[in-house]
Amino acid sequence: MAYQGGPLFTDTSDKAIRLVSLIATPIFVIYNLIVMSGAVHSDSYVGILPAMVISMLWLILGVAVYYSSAKNGKAVAFRLALYHVLALATLVFITGFANPFAPAMSVLFLATYVYFGWGALSFSIAAVCTTAAVDAYVRSAAHPGIVLDNILGTVSILTLGAALVSIITAQEIRRRSLVHSQAREKLQYERTMAIINNLNDAALSVDTKGTVLMYNAACLSLLDTNDSLKGAAVGKLFTLTDTDSHTVNLFDILRASTRSQTRDDLIHTYSDGEQIRLEVTSAPIKGSFSRHKKAETNGGYIIIVRDVTKRKSLEEERDEFISVVSHELRTPITIVEGTVSNLALILSKTDTLDKKRVEEMVTTAHDQVLYLAKMVNDLSTLSRAERGVGDSPERIDVAELLQNLHRQYEKEAKAKKLRLTLDLGTKLGHIHTSRLYVEELLQNFITNSLKYTDKGTITIIGKKKRSAIRFTVKDTGIGISRGDQTKIFNKFYRSEDYRIRETSGTGLGLYVSAKLAHKIQTKIELTSRLNHGSSFSFELPTSEDDLSTSPDPGDTAQS
Repeated sequence: MAYQGGPLFTDTSDKAIRLVSLIATPIFVIYNLIVMSGAVHSDSYVGILPAMVISMLWLILGVAVYYSSAKNGKAVAFRLALYHVLALATLVFITGFANPFAPAMSVLFLATYVYFGWGALSFSIAAVCTTAAVDAYVRSAAHPGIVLDNILGTVSILTLGAALVSIITAQEIRRRSLVHSQAREKLQYERTMAIINNLNDAALSVDTKGTVLMYNAACLSLLDTNDSLKGAAVGKLFTLTDTDSHTVNLFDILRASTRSQTRDDLIHTYSDGEQIRLEVTSAPIKGSFSRHKKAETNGGYIIIVRDVTKRKSLEEERDEFISVVSHELRTPITIVEGTVSNLALILSKTDTLDKKRVEEMVTTAHDQVLYLAKMVNDLSTLSRAERGVGDSPERIDVAELLQNLHRQYEKEAKAKKLRLTLDLGTKLGHIHTSRLYVEELLQNFITNSLKYTDKGTITIIGKKKRSAIRFTVKDTGIGISRGDQTKIFNKFYRSEDYRIRETSGTGLGLYVSAKLAHKIQTKIELTSRLNHGSSFSFELPTSEDDLSTSPDPGDTAQS
């Protein structure tokens, strides 16, 4: 295990102490040489040989310690003990306690405290005091002034040592407090970033100049970039306009805000021209009051950006839908109300009824009620599809399904003098999907064909095509122009063709059909030619247990 050291021990403090020892060593040696030369008198000087040995040991120890870091406690204790022995030997046998460099002994106090703490420091102080006292006792007879010199020297060493330890301890406490604060700040930052990065909405923090300080992954996704946003100007990140096509700068919005605010009328345009609708929530970050601050300070801004393109599109579509439905309902309701009102007036004021006129009025009212019933039925079907009501898949016998539809509409076709035929391939097998949706889809096609076919044939077709069943309703009706073919699946769309205008219709049938087809994961295919009829088709996969069934060897027609 690595050496842990005392309360102030770090690799940095170890290097600093070893460097100080290397620098101090030649100073002590040079002063020893000055004393040995006689330039400076010392009552403690005992001779050149002890002085030379001590000086050589200083040089060897200083260099050795500098190039060897603290590996373990025993090695550090040994070299500290050597330093104490050499320092005290220098004071006792060469320079004395009253020399100007004696206070440098306090560095040993600091080193002892750094490496081993208060207990070792007490031994170091005790060693210095004991040595000074013994030296004064032994030499006091020959040199009476040595007692005062040793006392003053020891006091200076202890005073400087206490000051050094106190200063370094205070600095270490502040350093550790700072490190602790930084660690807490880093942890808080990481926690904040973890929360922000788990948000589905783009989040940014900017300073008072609009420079991005923090952002999350959703922000990169929204801006469609992998580049770092830190340091970028927030006003240049988004290319914004409002719904009136006026240019908007996000930073101008931030500067004008004094509290949290939300705008959902902003449109961001990407470099390729694609646009999305944004909801931007921004709030200034307020600093707290203090004795030195007269008011709150602005610490920047927090911004939350949400892509609301789909939501706004749905809201606008809903509003448009309600508006159109209201308009479409108003006409038949007005007609029914007027017709019934006139009929009531006639019945109340006329003794002799005009039977033909009354029948016309009742027929008109009845037709409009049927129109309303059809619209309510279409809206109900659309609502079920949107809410997923009746979408539970089940195993459906294709031949049985088409035969039932043929029987259901055969009487209506004969009433219009039309021929309703059934064209089924052999071994159609089964499909696995929503029976309700498939039936309503085919019923919409059949009723449309009955409505817009004046003569000829309507054919319900079911054919096996590899691993799928192709359903088709084909008629010899008025057909659909090329221009109308791209629009007929829009809600409430009705062609301007006078033949279509002559028939009642809500304009919802094929729109509902497209929704139902999407629900059962298929697509409607339209083939039509004006005055030559139309063909509506879609495909559904066969059930898994029918996949081994071979394709139709031939076609069978029934009528």
